[in-house]
Amino acid sequence: MNESKTVSRLFMCIGIVFVTCLLLSNLIAGKMWAVTENITLPAAVILFPLTYIIGDVFTEVYGFKKARTVIWLGFACSFFAVMIYLITIALPHPGYWENQGAYEAVLGTTPRVAVASFAGYLFGEFSNSIILSRLKVATKGKNLWLRTILSTVVGEGLDSVIFIMISFWGTMENSVVLQMILFQYLFKVAYEVIFTPVTYVVVRAVKKAEGIDVYDDGIKYNILRG
Repeated sequence: MNESKTVSRLFMCIGIVFVTCLLLSNLIAGKMWAVTENITLPAAVILFPLTYIIGDVFTEVYGFKKARTVIWLGFACSFFAVMIYLITIALPHPGYWENQGAYEAVLGTTPRVAVASFAGYLFGEFSNSIILSRLKVATKGKNLWLRTILSTVVGEGLDSVIFIMISFWGTMENSVVLQMILFQYLFKVAYEVIFTPVTYVVVRAVKKAEGIDVYDDGIKYNILRG
């Protein structure tokens, strides 16, 4: 079915959930979760993989072009949020206010980590969307579980490698950095696999409610326009 030119209320609601999950993931990323004595992950892993699942829904139902719009919207909102955090941190505070350090610890970020976050997000989300879109056409819409998992394997892999390498390479032992990449990657992929039945339910419900099922036949996968 051809891509709809309009944006529905349901599309906007799902988009809001996507952006909310993304902003919250960035906000809680500074909290570390001691999974075991030897495995530590950022708290964002409990929420960030949902952005990939929601991204799967967008691409599967509405097609790559609509998913592209939401991905860039998420990027713009994240960038705006970081700028506001930095501005508020820089504002002079009264001497009696003793929470400046805590405020900076939670909301502050370094340019290196910010670049890592934005780069990982863009490469990960777009690769996830493009692969899912191409696989849908190749499989004629069959085996959704295979398409979502394969696209996540690539997308989450790129996101994990890019973010952690840019953020931490050279600041700690290489073996520790590689271990962080591996554990985050495995957790995120497992997250997608476990939630696959939920993805099926949501995709079917959205397709039924919207009355569309877009196949990206012959489109150009330009992440900027087209």
